[in-house]
Amino acid sequence: MRVARSEVIGFALAGICAYAADLGLFVWLRSGLGWDPIAAKSLSFVAGCTVAYLGNAFGTYRGRRVGWREYAVFFAVNVAGALVQLLCIAVSHYGLGFTSPRADTLSGAVFGMALATCLRFWGTRTLVFGGAGGSPPERHGRAEQGSRTSWTG
Repeated sequence: MRVARSEVIGFALAGICAYAADLGLFVWLRSGLGWDPIAAKSLSFVAGCTVAYLGNAFGTYRGRRVGWREYAVFFAVNVAGALVQLLCIAVSHYGLGFTSPRADTLSGAVFGMALATCLRFWGTRTLVFGGAGGSPPERHGRAEQGSRTSWTG
């Protein structure tokens, strides 16, 4: 399966916007409103997932089916990505004994994030927007056909 540069760029842009929404909302809820950190992060994670889904659904993979089922699968893929990051920290910290804050940051935010991003890209591409149609619609040289946008299913 060939990956188009525009697909990677669109996925990255949606991810950057999602990260900004997640971080901004977390900081506002935690620092501005004094929320509990777990509650603030939980809500900001859901908001970030929603921003990423909308960016991918109506940008990167526009013309594909959009609905609650796709959103639920997208959310599950993002939870799996978060678990990959936690697993990287757990293996590094508890399994390998690298217990410094720097090691935790490298294992979670660098290595874990890289692996999680690969998982999210694959999951978004194949499980959420790939469906029976395979790869995303071509945008160069021919018009998109078969747009099925519905929030009913």
